[in-house]
Amino acid sequence: MKKNKIFGALYLSLAASIWGGMFVVVKVVVAFIPPVELVWLRYLIAVVVLFAIGCAQHMDWRVKRKDWPLILFIGVIGNALSIVTQEAGTWLSSAQLGSVITAATPTFMILFAWWLLKERLTWAKIASVALATLGVLMIVGVHAIGAGNLLGAGFLMIAALTWAFMSVLIKLVPGDYPPVQVTTLATATALVCLSPIVLMQRSTVQWHYLTQPKIIVCLLYLGVISTAIAFVMWNRGLRLMNAAGSGLFFVFQPFVGTLLGWLILGEAIGFGFWAGVLLISASIWITIRYSD
Repeated sequence: MKKNKIFGALYLSLAASIWGGMFVVVKVVVAFIPPVELVWLRYLIAVVVLFAIGCAQHMDWRVKRKDWPLILFIGVIGNALSIVTQEAGTWLSSAQLGSVITAATPTFMILFAWWLLKERLTWAKIASVALATLGVLMIVGVHAIGAGNLLGAGFLMIAALTWAFMSVLIKLVPGDYPPVQVTTLATATALVCLSPIVLMQRSTVQWHYLTQPKIIVCLLYLGVISTAIAFVMWNRGLRLMNAAGSGLFFVFQPFVGTLLGWLILGEAIGFGFWAGVLLISASIWITIRYSD
């Protein structure tokens, strides 16, 4: 059981760390490609990669009729609505604000897990999320939203809420479906949902930007790494840990984003960063040590 927690923590940490660099990439690409079209392209790449992985593993793609509604709902809520609002919110505000607001996901996951899965609200869970949230605020800082970023902040809050809901719903999917299969079907569902919008707006998008090397590299990162690989790792990690504790590892997203900004962009980090790292480390230790 303890071994499952360690592997679950590893998968969740890696997935969230990959997403740490995503906000910067989205901020670059969304200046050329609108959010909905960007998500559609990201999922198109991801579905091709995931399907190839499934075929290489000789996966049985059949799904029982009673399980289809849940998997489709996960695709609509998590892969479509959450990601579109996240990228739209980042576009309307900033990458840093996106990291801070979506870090509210662990709190929402605790509440959804208590409601849907009847997981107990223990002091260990509450303390770990409180420490992690404080750590995120120490790392990134508290900034005034301002009128200009208010709409973006609203979209980002919806993104955090829907992603938490989706992450808890994953726990309701029967364990005989591999994470690659669930991720592929949920991503394909989101791709179908977004296709009519992309079709209607196709004339307003400047598709020639897709020939630029910078845009191609960013799309490959978003499609292959932050979607196909990270989504599978996140879904696998969710199955190995309780839903409430799983959300805690989402805090790696702003941590890695800030660290990359320091290493690559030369952005300054101070005492708050290292204090935040200690608080997040303590919260993770509490989760692994005292979670059910």
